[in-house]
Amino acid sequence: MAYYKYPEVLTQRQDLQFDQAFHPGAFAPLSGIYRCEGCGREAVSTKDNPLPPQDHHQHTLQQGDIRWRLIVMSTHA
Repeated sequence: MAYYKYPEVLTQRQDLQFDQAFHPGAFAPLSGIYRCEGCGREAVSTKDNPLPPQDHHQHTLQQGDIRWRLIVMSTHA
């Protein structure tokens, strides 16, 4: 789980970008923090760079395939 201290620097947003899951090694559509849906591990990725690869970490059969989902979007004003 991602943590934060200062609520005034984060804004909740209902955006479809948060609903899509990505395969390991896929190119990140946006910069931000991505969370593995199976185990909860998090990783930072920048736009147009690959998300962590399949061998980044291992899953048990119960955790299923590694899939990355955007949980915190970074913006550049």
